[in-house]
Amino acid sequence: MVVNWIATVLLVPPFNLALLAAVAFCLVRRRAGRAVLGVAIAGLLVLALPIVGDSLIAALERRADAQATELSGAVQPSPVKPGAIVVLGAEVRLIQPPLTGEAASADIGPLSLERVRAAAALYRRTGLPILVSGGVVGDEPVAVGTAMAQSLAQDFAAPPRWVETRSRDTWENARFSAEILRAAGITKVYLVTHAWHMPRAVLAFQRAGITAVPAPVRLDAWPPLDWRRFVPGASAWQVSYFGCHEWIGLAFYSLR
Repeated sequence: MVVNWIATVLLVPPFNLALLAAVAFCLVRRRAGRAVLGVAIAGLLVLALPIVGDSLIAALERRADAQATELSGAVQPSPVKPGAIVVLGAEVRLIQPPLTGEAASADIGPLSLERVRAAAALYRRTGLPILVSGGVVGDEPVAVGTAMAQSLAQDFAAPPRWVETRSRDTWENARFSAEILRAAGITKVYLVTHAWHMPRAVLAFQRAGITAVPAPVRLDAWPPLDWRRFVPGASAWQVSYFGCHEWIGLAFYSLR
């Protein structure tokens, strides 16, 4: 959705800080302009520190770990058992065959692959049916859910029973998946997504009327206080982006 994309660009660092710095540069002769420019540059520098992005992600993953403990029944036992596995899509990537003249095709990206692999492993342990959820991302030629379903069937011998391809974000993942699940008489599921994405995803499914037991992918350790994590690096911006995106999204979903 265009509105969601614009909101993400304007709310989630680092682009909004760069935009703020550009506006402040136009006013740099004024005291307020210099102050805003300093804040923007400081923000960009802080978000370039690996310790900042890693801590944002680790804090989200600790929330996911707590959710998994609580909803799995360790704290509040429930007679209702999960009736399905829901795996949320992340991204697809365009594959261009080299020098063959063939049309480009789409395949799942690294994040989607990790989720698919975790869902297949859970499927083998539980035997529960799988629902994959993910619509078209941007201008990609295929829905994420379709690409993930193909990978599950062809690469992991775990064909999903349901494929949801209408959703454009996590909220719609939950909404459209809930419609399919309720039609099948299922109100509780194992939810497969990355640990840093899990708090927002669980909240979305709760609001959609589905109890989601977290089955998080790649629960990382808390980042150590190593001096190298205090050295700015361009790659840290991407980690900080994911962290800020999830915390802002979690706050928005809490109010939605």
